[in-house]
Amino acid sequence: MTILEGWDSHAWIDGPWIHRAPRRPEVRPRLLAEATLLPWLAPQLPLPVPVPELTTDGVRHLLLPGEPFTDGGIETGRALGAFLKALHAVDTAEAVAYGALDAATATAEKTTFLEECRDQIVPLLPAQVRTTATELLDRVANVRTALVHCDLGPDHILMTDGQITGIIDWTDAVIGDPALDLCWPLNGAPESVAAGVREVYQPTPDLVERAHDWARLSPWYGVHRGLLLDLPDDVATGLAEIAAAL
Repeated sequence: MTILEGWDSHAWIDGPWIHRAPRRPEVRPRLLAEATLLPWLAPQLPLPVPVPELTTDGVRHLLLPGEPFTDGGIETGRALGAFLKALHAVDTAEAVAYGALDAATATAEKTTFLEECRDQIVPLLPAQVRTTATELLDRVANVRTALVHCDLGPDHILMTDGQITGIIDWTDAVIGDPALDLCWPLNGAPESVAAGVREVYQPTPDLVERAHDWARLSPWYGVHRGLLLDLPDDVATGLAEIAAAL
């Protein structure tokens, strides 16, 4: 039996199954919601996703093959673009009924984080970038139009022999900003992958710009955590990254 430790859950592999149990009580509802959301969602998507079932202490699903993304080309991007286009087109009311976090609740949670950024981080930035920083926080605050994975990066894209074989880790799925799911594909992935995503997904200029905004927001999370846990080195490093990104 292989034991894996994540931020939100304990996980262990038992034969063909991966079991996951919440590490903290507040994680439990979101983890259990995967057992209703993903079986409904899976048939609507062109790439495999886990299909969990409930267990006594959490959920389990069959292991998907593959290793986390390290490299890919335009075909990888096209497949990812088709996947995101299908995901962002599903019925949002049905998604909430099957367990996705609704827009109002997601907005409330995000608003708390953004307000703390505004109150705690903006005053620490150089004066000449504070207005730009506030405008960035305003732009990402209130767009809630699609079901989004909410944590789509290379660690959650499984690959085998150059093909995407699974999109994993759906605990954070919410009704949110589709630009958030485009953040890494358009700003962090190899350019050939980004080109394939753009070709198939055909994002509007507004979506592209907001995806860039989410990329700019990345170091804010580290500063927020550093302030919360009293990690001054993390705060200093993150503030420099924020200023550079702005």
